[in-house]
Amino acid sequence: MAMRGRTSHVRRFTIGAVALALTAVTACGGGDGDDGSNGAAASSCEPASGKVTLDYWSWVPGMQEAVDLWNSENPDIQVKLKTTPSGNAGTYQNLSNALKAGKAPDLGQIEYDSLASFRLKEGLRDISACPGVSEAGSEFVDWTWSQVEFGADGEDGVWAVPQDTGPMALFYRKDVYDKLGLKAPTTWEEYAEQARTVKKAGKYITHYSQTDPNWFTGLLWQNKATMFERDGDTWAVTVDRPESRKVADYWQELIDDKLVATDLQGFSPALYKAWNTGEVVTWISAAWGYSTIRDNAKATDGKWAVAPMPQWNAGEKQAGNWGGSTTAVLGKTEHPAEASKFALWLNTDPEALEILNREGGLYPAAAAGLELPALKQPVDFYGGQKVFDVFAEASANVDTGFTWGPTMTDTYRFLSDGTAGVIAGKTTLGDVLKDTGAQSADSLRKQSLEVTGG
Repeated sequence: MAMRGRTSHVRRFTIGAVALALTAVTACGGGDGDDGSNGAAASSCEPASGKVTLDYWSWVPGMQEAVDLWNSENPDIQVKLKTTPSGNAGTYQNLSNALKAGKAPDLGQIEYDSLASFRLKEGLRDISACPGVSEAGSEFVDWTWSQVEFGADGEDGVWAVPQDTGPMALFYRKDVYDKLGLKAPTTWEEYAEQARTVKKAGKYITHYSQTDPNWFTGLLWQNKATMFERDGDTWAVTVDRPESRKVADYWQELIDDKLVATDLQGFSPALYKAWNTGEVVTWISAAWGYSTIRDNAKATDGKWAVAPMPQWNAGEKQAGNWGGSTTAVLGKTEHPAEASKFALWLNTDPEALEILNREGGLYPAAAAGLELPALKQPVDFYGGQKVFDVFAEASANVDTGFTWGPTMTDTYRFLSDGTAGVIAGKTTLGDVLKDTGAQSADSLRKQSLEVTGG
């Protein structure tokens, strides 16, 4: 997200038709909620009469420190944290299983793009009637609050509290680049040329992971390759489109020419070792990625730098977005008032925001969080560079027309499964786009949505 001083840019960053996407989910109808929509209705949200213990699942590094701070100040509402894998690496499947078994936690970290999927599973609680929630919208950057309100102007409730965003840029080993006589690439063509230079030096320019389909989605996003479109009550599945094919063909060539490491999964010990040894020298990632490298490649302290994403056309300034999460109150919680109180505190309290930025690398969704001193200071690990200036510019250059589908967890699974075949040499990324489009269309039809394309 942009700095507070650039709020005009931030507030136009609405991710296009996301609100429409979530409204369409409501149109599915059914569910057990008292309001006739999927998820648990906010028919009441009365505080408990005694002490409460809440279970919370999150993958943010340093989250325990924030939870400990809360627990020290709130003896009657204690939070038990379970540290989990990142969403598509395991947490979402585990949450789905727990919901089916009636053993889900009170709160869970869920990315914006996956909220609708959990709504369809009746996995979220409408917390709009809980104390302080309806008034909290003004404390967050506009577009993030609109993503947790399903329906125009919040008429269909509030289903989570915004936490962070993920504008993307290029992390690169400046020491390696300097040694090879390279500068941060400005175009994807230049990046591919650098990949060949880096390979001759016995290194890989980056890795291509099977387990990060939302990373690939961020690359599509940069090229304005929206995966879904909506016209009234009808969904068009546009996963396989010329803009997407351009991105897929580019990366397929890098894979075919063995210019990227394909045996490394995201957020894995093997990848961290490759960063530490200099085997892999760049990572196209989100603002939160600065702490991922910092905490897992300590041997490279002071050797990294951050630059804008390479562009498809010289002179452009387009950026993608990867991730960005919410703190969601899950549908079967017995303590929605206490859960929503903790979720609001976690994502608005200055001390909590500072902890989550310092330890977890989160780029806050709260307006006050954009004033954190750390976001305006040089970062020692990155050679004293003010890295968040790069991400502030990136957030102002993300296409606002990108549309999430209402079953993104399915779409991501299709992408991930297909990518496994690409890595094995059995298919191509272009074919994966085609197959994912068809499978995603079937997924929407199973939810009784009107669908074209795919």
